[in-house]
Amino acid sequence: MFLLLVRRLDRLRATSGRRVGPPYHRLWNPNTLSHTALARKYRPRRFADVATQKHVSETLRRATADGRVGHAYLFSGPRGVGKTTLARILAMALNCSAREESGEPCGECETCARIWSGQTALDVIEIDAASNRGVDDARQLRERAMYAPSQEDGFKVFIVDEAHMLTREAWNALLKILEEPPPRVIFVFATTEPQKIQQTAAPVLSRCQRFDFRRIGTSDIMDRLAIVLEQEGLPAPEDALRTIARKADGGMRDALSLLDQVIALTGGEISQESVRQVLGLVDNERYVELLDMWAEGKHGEIFEFVERLLDEGYDLVEFYHGLVDSLRALLRLSLGGTPPDLDTDTLEAFRAGLASFSPADLTRMLALASDVESSGSLRRSPNPQVMLEMLLLRISYVDRTVKLEELLAGLGGTPPPEVVPRRPSSGGVLTDDSSSSPSTDTQEVAPRMTEEVPAPEMEEETSAQKQMPGALGAAEAWVLLVEEGADVPSGMRPFLRAATVSDSESEGVVVIELPAGPGLERLEDPSARRALQKALGRLMHAEPEIVFQASGDGAPARSERISPETVQKDRMKGLIKREPRLQHAVDELDLELLD
Repeated sequence: MFLLLVRRLDRLRATSGRRVGPPYHRLWNPNTLSHTALARKYRPRRFADVATQKHVSETLRRATADGRVGHAYLFSGPRGVGKTTLARILAMALNCSAREESGEPCGECETCARIWSGQTALDVIEIDAASNRGVDDARQLRERAMYAPSQEDGFKVFIVDEAHMLTREAWNALLKILEEPPPRVIFVFATTEPQKIQQTAAPVLSRCQRFDFRRIGTSDIMDRLAIVLEQEGLPAPEDALRTIARKADGGMRDALSLLDQVIALTGGEISQESVRQVLGLVDNERYVELLDMWAEGKHGEIFEFVERLLDEGYDLVEFYHGLVDSLRALLRLSLGGTPPDLDTDTLEAFRAGLASFSPADLTRMLALASDVESSGSLRRSPNPQVMLEMLLLRISYVDRTVKLEELLAGLGGTPPPEVVPRRPSSGGVLTDDSSSSPSTDTQEVAPRMTEEVPAPEMEEETSAQKQMPGALGAAEAWVLLVEEGADVPSGMRPFLRAATVSDSESEGVVVIELPAGPGLERLEDPSARRALQKALGRLMHAEPEIVFQASGDGAPARSERISPETVQKDRMKGLIKREPRLQHAVDELDLELLD
């Protein structure tokens, strides 16, 4: 109809001599609509060209070369990772007239060209199960499979895409032909949700060879995009390609489609700004601004911040995903790493913002943000603005970690002293060279032997424990020693886990009980005993005497196992009780001891 109208206008222009509008055939050129999408133009033609899926492509290539092709395959994996592409390459290899000995199709013959482009081929039938999912469609497919291939040495290949959409009745109609297929007939089922096939048609899985396709890595996608741009003759910065690859989320087809959009917008002048504009990504400056608000405690400005995002046209869900990525990058920076996908300015701004947040703070902030993503409540919410504002406020009010040493220093207290090892008792009186000449003061205050010296009252804590805040008992110290094992030789560690430790009735004596055998002999060695004394002394703030005892020789009952987290928490509680200033700060500031 349009062409007929153009001819009439041209005839009217020629007969009247008057200009009747512009020449429409100049405005409309059918050749301008012949652009082929990059995802189709650069679809792989050979097994070796498929990115990442070597475990699938190599298996199919070798099976084709050796004549060991199965009669049914199930390809499962995310979208855009090569399921349909490999199914077509397999069909090309089986029907190629110039196939290589290695099993690779030539990719140039008429049969390969028709199959690769998705055109109608007699022996390769592609079916969309989303629109052909019923039992009648399955019966029709079964009838078509009974006809022999058009080529004598060819194969009939049925490629069923979105196979999880088939009904239970349709799968039941296909079970018999999958179990006993006609000669030279191959079925390839492609799906993104294999669990649905397992729920509706579990017997099908036992009749197919299943291949699980993997997500394509960011670096592999970037390499492929660089090759495509080189063949197109277009330059692009690396950070722009990385942004596209990350947005594609492991799908090569999605990455090529996004690249097509960017080229259409910029006319080939690809930049990071144009990529972020096409993808609708939020500028990193917004996340730096939000970080400053949290650091300065400007809670009330959160509402204005979200309103500005809406005024600038940003999608709040997209902003949320960028927020999670930014918090993850901050946490990685705080732990000494370097995120690879941040520009220099953003990286420096994030480093400056780390002065206000510890790794523990960032961990709690990221956990709060991740909870929203796991529940999916933001995407489903009828009012995502309120949900995002509440999330940002919760992160703004998150508890900050306070180190006990810093709190004690601010209150004028002193941190726990260094460990001073105690000399083991030798059973006699400690003397030195100067003790041979007694001092005058000692002679004057020496008590008479006939007077009874009153015994000191027993206190809950020993003097050593009072002087050494945070000291552990024998059982707690042993648990930490077994878990860490840093201060003992590696050959002793297996025997430590089999031992039980308890305090003796004598002060400063620790009883170690373990079964008689090589372990007991190994720990009784003088060098091993000395290593254990030093390790326990570090935790107990005084080196104890160690007594070894075989199991069943009157040793105390095996104590209940105490976790290292419980030991550390009890140690902190004891330190708070023994430090009045710290206890006062905990009460006044309503602090909480975190696990």
